[in-house]
Amino acid sequence: MNYSNSKSSPVYIDIILFIVRLFIGFAMISHGFAKLQMLFNPGEIQFFDFMGLGPKITLILAVFGEFVCSIFLILGLFSRFALGFLIFTMVIAGFVVHGADPFEKRELSLIYLSVYVLLMTFGAGKFSVDDMIEKRKRANDW
Repeated sequence: MNYSNSKSSPVYIDIILFIVRLFIGFAMISHGFAKLQMLFNPGEIQFFDFMGLGPKITLILAVFGEFVCSIFLILGLFSRFALGFLIFTMVIAGFVVHGADPFEKRELSLIYLSVYVLLMTFGAGKFSVDDMIEKRKRANDW
């Protein structure tokens, strides 16, 4: 990544990206874990039905986004793929599920969305599995 426009040292930027990835990832895991428990609870699933997929399929997709993709984000593994899924999940949460609700109900999903878009823009940073994989690929090109 080109940090030439930044007045900060690239190392500081990578540290900040790492901290933000950890914080936002663990914060979202708490939401995903609650949905994971809902998925395995006996009885009928009461969840939003996205595009007629059914509440169970929609819940599975939400669990994948909020729980599994958050683990990928924390590790910095498949970061852009995980962020794409997280961005899609937050767009649906903020504009479809809570679209008619007052701003206070949509606010959290929109904050997550904005952080995910920033991370998608800047990438996972140097302290990520993605960066280790990229370094290994470059070393094997010689």
